[in-house]
Amino acid sequence: MAAIDITAARKSYGSVDVLHGVDLAIGDGEFVVLVGPSGCGKSTLLRMIAGLEEISSGEIAIGGRRVNDLPPKDRDIAMVFQSYALYPHMTVAQNMSYSLKLRRTPKERITAAITAAAGKLGLDELTERRPKALSGGQRQRVAMGRAIVRSPKAFLFDEPLSNLDARLREQMRVEIKRLHKDLGATSIYVTHDQIEAMTLADRIVAMNGGVVQQVGSPLDLYDRPANLFVAGFIGSPAMNMIPAVYRFADGAAVAEVEGGHRLPLAGPFPVPDGTTVVIGVRPEHVTVAAPGAGGRRADVSLVEPTGFGSILHLAPFGPPIKAFTLDRGLGRDGAAVDVTFDPARLHVFAAADGRRMDPAP
Repeated sequence: MAAIDITAARKSYGSVDVLHGVDLAIGDGEFVVLVGPSGCGKSTLLRMIAGLEEISSGEIAIGGRRVNDLPPKDRDIAMVFQSYALYPHMTVAQNMSYSLKLRRTPKERITAAITAAAGKLGLDELTERRPKALSGGQRQRVAMGRAIVRSPKAFLFDEPLSNLDARLREQMRVEIKRLHKDLGATSIYVTHDQIEAMTLADRIVAMNGGVVQQVGSPLDLYDRPANLFVAGFIGSPAMNMIPAVYRFADGAAVAEVEGGHRLPLAGPFPVPDGTTVVIGVRPEHVTVAAPGAGGRRADVSLVEPTGFGSILHLAPFGPPIKAFTLDRGLGRDGAAVDVTFDPARLHVFAAADGRRMDPAP
């Protein structure tokens, strides 16, 4: 396995810039997930690492070796695609061994590699079947097995679970994470699904518009999003965004929202009184209780039961927000609840550029 270093990588198609200078260092054995909406450049970056797209400028190194001009076959990487790309006329074993045969690998080594990969992926009893006799999850495991037998320096996954139903995606996430733990392989995984990113990654690279917005552990991005994009993209249900004005008076920092209602903040911020801000609060951090508990009264306009809890749609002060609660007794349309906010759970962003603001030291 090997580290992957990306320095000032850019990609343009004519006058259209797709990637705007990406800098990223991926450690040996690390599992990094590139996440973002469609068109953000994550798949283009993955294909540049693989050698399937030319680099307009910058540098990519795998294991300390510059690979800008190397063809894909010489980069010693393996890709798993959204489409399984299996040969329909070949058995599972033949699909998994095909690349090794092209390299004239000895038969005994091929057999050993297939046996080991099939054992890791639960394909032992399926090696003589053809793809048409396999389920979607089994086909994806074969595609991963085909990559594993090569023992590459790095694995690249391009939205490999997109064609699977929700239950299979959940199962395959577990299998991919367990496989990474067993192999210790350097892996880069592309997805638009933030749940996949949160559950799989050692580090997440959040991208938007061809620009890296934030790099960090899943909980870093969840607990301390760098800007409004990351705050809104990471987390389900999405973070509530409330327009406000920052006020500091009598030694107290507050966010003044619609109707003049004031939300206490965790501390003074290094901006002038009257600065326009956006307050972010995750639905699970909005505290709701039966009327009389204290707080801001709000009517429940809609309830979304999830089984584990309920998502309540509220409007305590103008803009509608969502609250997540485990109390099923509160989940009734038209019912009133009292809403409170923990100042330590409120995120403050500059309205002008969307960047995160932290209290002054």
